[in-house]
Amino acid sequence: MLKIIGYRLGLAVVLLFVVSVLTFGLTAIAPGDPVATILGSGATPEAVAAMRASLGLDDPIATQYWRWLQGAIVGDFGESMVTAQPVADAIGDRLPTTLSLVLLATAVAAVAGITLGMTSAIRGGILGRVTDVLAVAGYVIPNFWLGLILVLVFAVQLGVLPATGYVGLTQDPAGWLRSLILPVIAVSLMGVTAIAKQTRDAMRQVMGAEFVTVLRADGFSERRIIFSHALRNAAIPIVTGTGVLFIGMFGATVLVESVFVLPGIGTLAVSAARSGDITTLQGVAVVFCIVVIVANVLVDLIYGWLNPKVRAH
Repeated sequence: MLKIIGYRLGLAVVLLFVVSVLTFGLTAIAPGDPVATILGSGATPEAVAAMRASLGLDDPIATQYWRWLQGAIVGDFGESMVTAQPVADAIGDRLPTTLSLVLLATAVAAVAGITLGMTSAIRGGILGRVTDVLAVAGYVIPNFWLGLILVLVFAVQLGVLPATGYVGLTQDPAGWLRSLILPVIAVSLMGVTAIAKQTRDAMRQVMGAEFVTVLRADGFSERRIIFSHALRNAAIPIVTGTGVLFIGMFGATVLVESVFVLPGIGTLAVSAARSGDITTLQGVAVVFCIVVIVANVLVDLIYGWLNPKVRAH
């Protein structure tokens, strides 16, 4: 198991380097000039040239990247070209909002999806058809559109939940939860349907295996067979789906954060892209990559707990 983790961490270093190079290069050659955005359309050519020189934008791309990399290794992602705020501080202020949204949405999707999938696999019938319909609906309904509908119904018409804004967990736990209910529903719908379908298919396959027939013949209760044996054997594909879902939700939060005006890392990336803020985009890309790496390592650890063969190798 330690070899697997070590191998993953080794790949992580290479992945972080590749992502940082690609992000820096693509952002640098993208249309738009951050200096023109900062100074406005009325800036003189002399002022533009002076600011470009002060920001180091006249240097070759390789020189700019090397300068950034030297700071990033020690956790310094530089300063925003637009706001002059340290990028690490900007990300640190917004990351808890996005993590709160993604973690809650993943938890809701996992609990609801596994419950629906298990029930559908065991009872079948109309629940199986409902799961298929929900799976299709979850994929075709855009999360930002669902967010707008939720705001219209629960915030505007019923007035029971806030339409926009975010309250910190330490500031007001109840307010924190209320501010995230609608965004979590909007983000987690696709996850619920995906995990439900994955759970149903995996449970059906396991429940038809020979060892389940043997357990029934030995007098094991159906409840014990399902929760102590079948679910554990079906858990690996479910864990895989949940891990992929967790990573994918970071992309889904970009539009949802805009709909609910949440000060998350997704909205930070969007504003940085609009203004051509290379240093901020670079920092956001690296943080996203680190989150993906951590999620993959956690999935590997869960694999080892569920499957002794993984630990043995």
